[in-house]
Amino acid sequence: MTDTVAVTSRRREATRQKLLDAAAQVFAEEGLDAASVEAICERAGFTRGAFYSNFDSKDELFLELAGRVARARVDAVRHRVADLERDGALTLASTDALSIVQQILDVSADDRLAILLMSEIRIHALRDPQLGAAYLAQDAEMRDSVAQIIADIGRAKTLRFRVPADEAARLMLTVWESEAVRAAMAGLDYEALCRRTSEELARVAQLIIEAPED
Repeated sequence: MTDTVAVTSRRREATRQKLLDAAAQVFAEEGLDAASVEAICERAGFTRGAFYSNFDSKDELFLELAGRVARARVDAVRHRVADLERDGALTLASTDALSIVQQILDVSADDRLAILLMSEIRIHALRDPQLGAAYLAQDAEMRDSVAQIIADIGRAKTLRFRVPADEAARLMLTVWESEAVRAAMAGLDYEALCRRTSEELARVAQLIIEAPED
């Protein structure tokens, strides 16, 4: 009986994941309002029955998807930091501080589809208090993660910043996301998108990192 329950649970989770993956594409392409349950089911290869056995409504699915996207972005930053720490990049004197921050943000850089989805999430976060609160919590968590990284880099490299670490993180994340949206609007491919955001981050870094004394 236990094995049967476990198999059923795994199958149900796999179905939910496929529906969420399909919904991410449909929401990004069509928007939440225009996207239909039928379109999501067709993209996932399931029936409406499979949808409603996992989600009460399209809005519920959207909320769970928004949470999943948020957690993935924060986890990407954390994993990248762990990789850099393991490789000793945070303490290597020869490594430029800006390049470290860029590597951390670039690992979670969004492709066009993800940018469209995040834009859709932001629009509905403005209208839905529950989604808005979740979005702001995710945003704060991401900012705190990047601020900690900036503080660690500053200590490891004895750098001085003109603004506190949390303000530096806020500026960098704002520029990063803003330029990613603009790059997507301009139709740039993924590599060009990353290059454009990196260039803008370099400009911000010039403003917030004090030049070393001779």
